[in-house]
Amino acid sequence: MQHFYIDREILPGERTELSGEDHNHIKNVLRMKRGEKVVINDTKGISHICALAGFGEGCSYFDEEESFPCETELPTTIVLFQGLPKKDKMDLIVEKAVELGCSRIVPVMTRRVIVKIEDEKKEAKKIERWNAISKSAAMQSGRGIIPVVDKVMTFKQALIEAGKLERTIIPYEESETLGCTMEGSRETVRGLKGTKSVGIFIGPEGGFEASEVEAAIQMGAVPVSLGKRILRTETAGPAALAVIMFEIENGARK
Repeated sequence: MQHFYIDREILPGERTELSGEDHNHIKNVLRMKRGEKVVINDTKGISHICALAGFGEGCSYFDEEESFPCETELPTTIVLFQGLPKKDKMDLIVEKAVELGCSRIVPVMTRRVIVKIEDEKKEAKKIERWNAISKSAAMQSGRGIIPVVDKVMTFKQALIEAGKLERTIIPYEESETLGCTMEGSRETVRGLKGTKSVGIFIGPEGGFEASEVEAAIQMGAVPVSLGKRILRTETAGPAALAVIMFEIENGARK
């Protein structure tokens, strides 16, 4: 079934209205008929199976038939702090991060970021596009929420945000110089089971400067290795998320 989202709680037996792009998709793309069903997710983490009751002026009406807690969300909030990459790589990163269970994505302006966003209008358009990609990926993968892509932050601002989370890791290609082994990295990831929130810092093309890694460690981030190969920035985030998702979800099922 198709998944849709509404920014409020849906009460039992309530008729729900979807408008805008959702209405257009339902009526003109899916060409749904009365009685056909969709899943509508609300802000309380509840999924509602609803049947199309009819169309109004610019809206589609649905009647709730069944509701249950969303089962596709991880028990841990995961925030991806992504160093801004070149060209359209961020589009791919957002899409895959959402599919893999990320809860929030924060674009970060680090020292080695090549892209410079100085125009507020251009930045707003990028953020709008990334959030649209997040919504599409959430719908496709059956997510219970639409992860938000924040405005671009400085590295210092990102560290402050990460400091609010329970745990933070920073994959680093030179992690061995910091005494980080693969076994140590495995134990760090396994130790994320049961945590309420996790942050992941990913560098842009060229990686992090040593001083940035040091600042992250001082904040409480733990350096980890993703293997002996150097991964592209658009690969590193999804790779880290996949490993963490597997461990957290596996732990939650036991």
